[in-house]
Amino acid sequence: MQSQVSALIVGADRLGNIPDLLRDHNIAIRHHISGRDPAHQKKAPPLPSGTDLVILLTDFLGHNVMKTFRLAAQRAGIRVLACRRSVCSMQQALDQCGYCRTCPLREDDAARSAARVPCKRRGGLVLQS
Repeated sequence: MQSQVSALIVGADRLGNIPDLLRDHNIAIRHHISGRDPAHQKKAPPLPSGTDLVILLTDFLGHNVMKTFRLAAQRAGIRVLACRRSVCSMQQALDQCGYCRTCPLREDDAARSAARVPCKRRGGLVLQS
């Protein structure tokens, strides 16, 4: 059994069907921040402990909010996934970043240290952060 990935989602007031898609990929939403709070533009709140992935919904976020959360994730060594708030966009981003269902990255965290790793599902290479 694969361990569940814990995610922080930043952006949008409502998530629609995205939680169902993430659940299918064994990703649990640990926390959701709308990004509307003006304080988020200057300083990101500390990321919840145990967060493995930060998902930025770009069509509902300002540049300053994205920048603060991206920097916070980078400082903590957490992977960032940026996409629009739609199931299709989220699916495409998950496939490209290595969180697709059949990708060997989901089973072996050690493989993430390489700059590029093969993805069996897409038959190509996946860029690593």
